[in-house]
Amino acid sequence: MLFAGLAINVPGALAQALAPDLPQTPTVELPTIPNLREYANPKAPANNPLANEPELMLSAKLSDDGGAISRGLVWRVFAPEPGADGKLALLATAKGGTTSFNLAPGSYLVHVAFGRAGATKRITMTRAKRSETMILDAGGVKLNAVLSGGGRIPPDQLRFSIYEDHEDSNGERALIIPDVKPDTVVRLNTGTYQIVSNYGTANAVIRADIRVEAGKITEANVEHRAAQLTLKLVREQGGEALADTAWSVLTTSGDIVRESVGAFASIVLAEGDYVIIAKNKDKIYQRDFKVVAGRNQDVEVVASEGAATATSASQPADGEEPLD
Repeated sequence: MLFAGLAINVPGALAQALAPDLPQTPTVELPTIPNLREYANPKAPANNPLANEPELMLSAKLSDDGGAISRGLVWRVFAPEPGADGKLALLATAKGGTTSFNLAPGSYLVHVAFGRAGATKRITMTRAKRSETMILDAGGVKLNAVLSGGGRIPPDQLRFSIYEDHEDSNGERALIIPDVKPDTVVRLNTGTYQIVSNYGTANAVIRADIRVEAGKITEANVEHRAAQLTLKLVREQGGEALADTAWSVLTTSGDIVRESVGAFASIVLAEGDYVIIAKNKDKIYQRDFKVVAGRNQDVEVVASEGAATATSASQPADGEEPLD
């Protein structure tokens, strides 16, 4: 039993007996540490071998009378001659606007890119500081499209591609930029280009030539003469759509425009005359239809006995690729 305030004296011998036997800690002498720099600056001349080399200041403009571009540039410095692999060695890069490089005396190829626009210049460095302004001779283009009559096209159904203006020996144009979204500014060198606008993924396609001028944004707004249709096979007008229906849309000359399988088929078609074929089980139903530009609508094919024909090998096969 413990009593408050009671002092208990423990003999020294007993205290030593209760303590564990610990080894005696040896005395260690620390080695002498040489003087260390408090902070090693990676940009200090001692840590940057090129810091003492002459400086090349670089800036870029869209045109001679334009201002310096402050952002969005990509700078690359290359060796002037190809290596053993036939490629130019990349020596330095930078991003942003005006920039600088420390380069040993010699010749270099400097390339600056601004979007798809770019310029290259050979620069020779001496022991003196040097400044260069690169003229990109470039502008921009912003693309969009509307329906005939000014109707709006959903942006997610509209895409553009940009091609060179001249054809090669095979009569084809080189693709420069695919899948450009509407209202996106694309930087290009001055010149003429062909743009291709796709509304949906069928045959609603418009081509146009545009001219890009230095220091300017060219806005191109093309017009699609097309409409979006939703197809369904019904037993009577206004009825429920029949599931597991195979769809084929053909031109009047018999060319297949689109194929799909499903109760509903949504498709964007250029204006004109078409043949719509619906296959359900062992029956095939057909309807002629005229697409009017800007008139989106539901199109019903009625599964009547009089309109049905037997399945034959000459009929279009079930398509697996979905419609728009």
